Amino acid sequence: MSLISSGIEAVRAFELPGGIWADGGYVETPLAALVKWRSCWSDMLYQVYIDGRYAGTTVDSEQRQMIVQIPTSVESPVRIEVFAVEAAQAHVDFSSELDSLIARSGRVKITMLRGQNLPRGAAAQVYFDNGTGQVDYDTPLNDSPIRVWPVWQDKAGFGMSRFGASDFGYDSAAAVGFGKGSFGHGQFGLDADMLEWTSAQMQPEAYRFGVKITDEAGNESDGSETDQVTVTAAAKPAEHVSVFSFDKQTNQLVLEME
Repeated sequence: MSLISSGIEAVRAFELPGGIWADGGYVETPLAALVKWRSCWSDMLYQVYIDGRYAGTTVDSEQRQMIVQIPTSVESPVRIEVFAVEAAQAHVDFSSELDSLIARSGRVKITMLRGQNLPRGAAAQVYFDNGTGQVDYDTPLNDSPIRVWPVWQDKAGFGMSRFGASDFGYDSAAAVGFGKGSFGHGQFGLDADMLEWTSAQMQPEAYRFGVKITDEAGNESDGSETDQVTVTAAAKPAEHVSVFSFDKQTNQLVLEME
């Protein structure tokens, strides 16, 4: 059991003022917010995540509020989430379990397995279909090739690492250890790790992406393609919003911009 979202409701966030004038006006401090919530759990602690990033954990099971730091942006809203966790997992960062906000911000993150079978000097290129359904391998998306082994110490193998200090014929002092990387994707007892590449801002559309690996001699692998990824533009912050109408029969609220 890790993050629990059920049983938590009425999550609210309040901007904290830096000071209040006599007439009721206040000085804004946009980097901090007070987050409050209700919960049916009596024996859990709570974690707060800001835009998919771990922001903090409550100190006891009765706490139902927390002051968190939030990013300042006039271009996109801030996503605040509250989860219940077991006390034993109170300070474990579970951000990898949350849905990524990358695709909803007009960008795409490509994750690639970096196994030790990839040659020294290998480089990756990312391509896409531009919404056509057919990946175009003539024009890469990345400005420059992505070096698979930017640091020579990361590549394991005979004579590649601490020669003579590891198993005979297999220098693995630089490799990712068993259970430390992408578990199950490397050789037995020696896991692989991952490479990540994030695109520039893209137009809202459904895209497919492909990745090719090229070695030092210029030999190119076949393209490894993703499923279709939907990219949407980030929502604008809600400012100067007022209630236009409310239907009690359908419980529908309609807002309008002032």
